[in-house]
Amino acid sequence: MSEEPGDEPAARAAALRLLARREHTRRELLDKLAQRGFAEAQAAPALDALAEEGLLDEARFAEAFVRSRIQRGHGPVRIEQEMRRRGLPGALADEALAAAEVDWQAQARAVRAQRFGAQPPAGRREVQRQAQFLQRRGFTAEQARAATLGAEDDDEKGPVWAER
Repeated sequence: MSEEPGDEPAARAAALRLLARREHTRRELLDKLAQRGFAEAQAAPALDALAEEGLLDEARFAEAFVRSRIQRGHGPVRIEQEMRRRGLPGALADEALAAAEVDWQAQARAVRAQRFGAQPPAGRREVQRQAQFLQRRGFTAEQARAATLGAEDDDEKGPVWAER
């Protein structure tokens, strides 16, 4: 058998090499195989076989992806968007985020403290700046608000700058 693009065993071998480096979604593998000159007609059956063997598992990809993005300090909105961009079905993305069992407000507080220090922001402008940073990282407005207020029970205490 030749190992030329367009050949199904070659597509399988190329996909296995990619999977050996890290988990991928099916769409990512199809795109990468297409870049290497494999037609979808040859790549799709190879990927089907890899999925049947458990070597290509999008649920496993989603779990690993969520874990890695949480460690990088990303929020749930950004993580979900990235998974969808990579071709992961929405239900699988939602399932992986739920399975992570993360307190997103606590995560937002930790990311804020890592970036800006332990002291709560002083002044309205600084609160807004830090909240915008957290929203760019993928936290919701509510999570960013809770993190920048610096209080566990922020509804009772109010923003730090309101006391001045």
